[in-house]
Amino acid sequence: MIAMTGGSHGLRVLAVANQKGGVGKTTTAINLGTALAAIGEKVLILDLDPQGNASTGLGIHPDSRTRTSLDVLTGEIGLLEAALPTAVPGLVIVPGNSDLVGAESMLGNDANRAFRLRDAVAKVISEFRNRPPEDSFNYMLIDCPPSLNLLTLNAMTASHAVLVPVQCEFFALEGISQLKETIDQIRGTLNPGLDIQGVVLTMHDARTTLSREVADNVRSFFGPKVYETVIPRNTRVAEAPSHGKPLLLYDFDCAGSQAYIRLATEIIERERQYKAA
Repeated sequence: MIAMTGGSHGLRVLAVANQKGGVGKTTTAINLGTALAAIGEKVLILDLDPQGNASTGLGIHPDSRTRTSLDVLTGEIGLLEAALPTAVPGLVIVPGNSDLVGAESMLGNDANRAFRLRDAVAKVISEFRNRPPEDSFNYMLIDCPPSLNLLTLNAMTASHAVLVPVQCEFFALEGISQLKETIDQIRGTLNPGLDIQGVVLTMHDARTTLSREVADNVRSFFGPKVYETVIPRNTRVAEAPSHGKPLLLYDFDCAGSQAYIRLATEIIERERQYKAA
């Protein structure tokens, strides 16, 4: 069990979501979490993808995943009981694995099935409400599966906002309007406070016309929601997960690492503006 430490303004829950696969959701969750931790924030990543790639990318061996996010959803254990330390100070993870495939059938008849994660998060917030700020996380990042299923629904119902990675390639905008409609529907029914925290452009190659055109199209669609920081297409970004390390530990000086640090800084500034509004 991991004790919640750090924090100065309460837990902020962000779902990293896009129903299209291969856009950099897991890479963003891992490396944004690491970058936030590197600049002093306390972060919990929840691996809600049956592929369990966020867990693998943070060095959590499959044999160590005896308590997973599925156990949290079914109410077997709490979030903090399932959390495991990582090699990054200030960053812990609730691991996921292929057992999550069964979540739909396990929770299918439960009238409260869309709120299971929200309730688990609420318990954590309640538990630390009367404790000092240094005894809480700043951020919880939920790595969602590449589909709009019950797992993603739970994530968005439990979150304050959604962070949307968009790949700078031909089919980037495919399904984006559907995702926005889903967020709007959840806001209207299950989670009135849900918003898009921001859109991050990933796998950007400034040398190609296609990347520039896609970036322009995404900025036209989402406007100021798109972060100024873009994540470049970078070999080191692709290599890091195979070593069980976030990019910032694998190669701190590479362009990808520095981009995620800038993104983390931009997100924190956006959060400050949100709180001041």
